[in-house]
Amino acid sequence: MIAPQGRGIAGPGTSAEAGSFRILHVSTGNVCRSPITERLSRHALTDRLGDPFAGGLVVESAGTWGHEGAPMEAHAATVLADLGADPAGFTGRELLDEHVIRADLVLTATRDHRAQVISMGHSAGLRTFTLKEFTRLVRAIDPATLPDPEQAGGVVERARALVQAAAALRGWLLAPNAEADEVHDPYGAPITFFRSIGDEINQALDPVLTALTGRSAGP
Repeated sequence: MIAPQGRGIAGPGTSAEAGSFRILHVSTGNVCRSPITERLSRHALTDRLGDPFAGGLVVESAGTWGHEGAPMEAHAATVLADLGADPAGFTGRELLDEHVIRADLVLTATRDHRAQVISMGHSAGLRTFTLKEFTRLVRAIDPATLPDPEQAGGVVERARALVQAAAALRGWLLAPNAEADEVHDPYGAPITFFRSIGDEINQALDPVLTALTGRSAGP
């Protein structure tokens, strides 16, 4: 696959920064679910690694109908603050080819988002999952089979191995029902629904980030 002309970006599934692993969270507007997921991921990685990029992990987000340059929804920012994460400085982005090309792992809010990412091409199928789908698959992977994150470059190697293992399991470990892999859109809903979605995302992220880093959340 040839990168879009003139963008100066890496090949499919290859982070532009040497020795890094790029995680892309995708929802619709990039003002509710994916900003929550991005900032909760960064917060959890800081808890586990001190400085997330010290382990080579890069976390970002975009929307399939992204509100380019828009701030996240106020309720989303409140939920992040309640959960200890930092909502400051966020601006929405529209999902572009280059985001998918650079990503080593794409985690979407819904199956429709997953299908849209895969339809963009760039060999994205084996590295694109819904968040809850990836959580389910990760729970079935024995951490002892993954590279040691304490070795030099180990977190990045472990992350790549985790994605490969999850992709191999996908056809075998199916969702119990159609709704199991969905994170519903809270846009326009009251703060109580935003809080339930924030908790849902946080719970889905915890085993993923533990598997990626080999470290559990702090007390």
